[in-house]
Parts: sequence; C-alpha cells; structure tokens
Amino acid sequence: MPKKLFYQLDMDKRNRIIKAGLSEFAQYGYNEASTNRIVKKASISKGSLFKYFANKEDLYFYILDYVIDDLVKNLKGELSKPEGDIFEIILIYAEAEFNWYIENIDNYNLLKRAFSDDSSNIYKKTIERYKLIKELFCYKLLEDSKTQVLKWENEKVLNVLKWVLEGLNAKFIKESGQYSNINDIKDCYLEELKKYIEMLKKGLYE
Repeated sequence: MPKKLFYQLDMDKRNRIIKAGLSEFAQYGYNEASTNRIVKKASISKGSLFKYFANKEDLYFYILDYVIDDLVKNLKGELSKPEGDIFEIILIYAEAEFNWYIENIDNYNLLKRAFSDDSSNIYKKTIERYKLIKELFCYKLLEDSKTQVLKWENEKVLNVLKWVLEGLNAKFIKESGQYSNINDIKDCYLEELKKYIEMLKKGLYE
C-alpha cells in the first residue's frame, strides 16, 4: 500500500505517478519495468517515489489494484442492468469486459502481462491476490440470473462455469500475440465462448 504521504499529494501529481507507472508496467511487465523511467515520465525524483511507496513491488500492486478496481466498477455497472439466463449474462459480461479493454488499452496490456504465467514469484503473488475477485464475480453472475431449472446444484454449476471461463481466458492470454489487434481477439473469444455455452446448455439444463 502507498505511504500516507502519497495521499497527501495534489491529484495532478498523484495522477502523473499512476499514469507513468501504468504505462511502464503495461509496456515492460514487472520484471523489466524501470523505476528510473517511471520517475522521468512522472516528472519527480527517484527519492520522492520511494517516499510514497516502499519499493517497486508496492507501486506495482497499487497500480494493479487501481486498474482492477476500475474494471470491477465498470462491470458492476453492466451487471446491474441485465436480467435473464445465466449464459446470456456471461456473454454480456464478456463483451463488456472486452469493450473496457478496447477503451483502456494500457490497462489491458498491464493485465495481460500480469496474468501471463511466467513462473515468477510476482506472478504467483498476483494470482493469489486476485483469485477471490474472480470467484465473487462468478457468484454474482449466478445470483443475478433468472435461468431455467438446472440439473445440478448451483455450486457445482458455478464451478463448471468458472473452470470454463478461466481455461478460455488463459488460452487467449497465451495466444494473444497471434492476433493483430484486440478487436480480433474480442471477436474470436466471443465466438468460441458462444460454442462452449451451447455445449453447456445441453448438459446443465433440465
């Protein structure tokens, strides 16, 4: 977490630090990111940066928290609107998430790098830190849906949906370099997700 002094900065300076950190981590990932470049972009001294954050890792997770909080707020807005079948809601959720990525490309690049498995300690810490958020969203999807009668109890259905989404997300993160732009990723992801949903409908509904 940032030190108390960071929150005492004026908003302009705080935003410069956030923007510089976000840009650096999005472009280089955690391991290759340079605090020297960050302070240069933010127009502050390196000594100042470490008055606000204990170290590079502290800054990194603050930036990740900032980005994920923004994504969660955006998706909560979308999830408060749709009512219907759980599979329809999943598609709405997936499309809304991609639309947010398209509008916030640095945020997308940061998250793509952060959740790409490189077997590093920082990756392991990232997965452990944010796995609960994914589970809470899965439960939110199921709670808000007005779905048909399911063959199985909700918890088991939720696990199946979570595993499919996690597997599909991991696949597209790994293969993202094969696509020319994020719009192509979005189209292919949604097309593949729809195919899995059709399969699941046949196996989960009464």
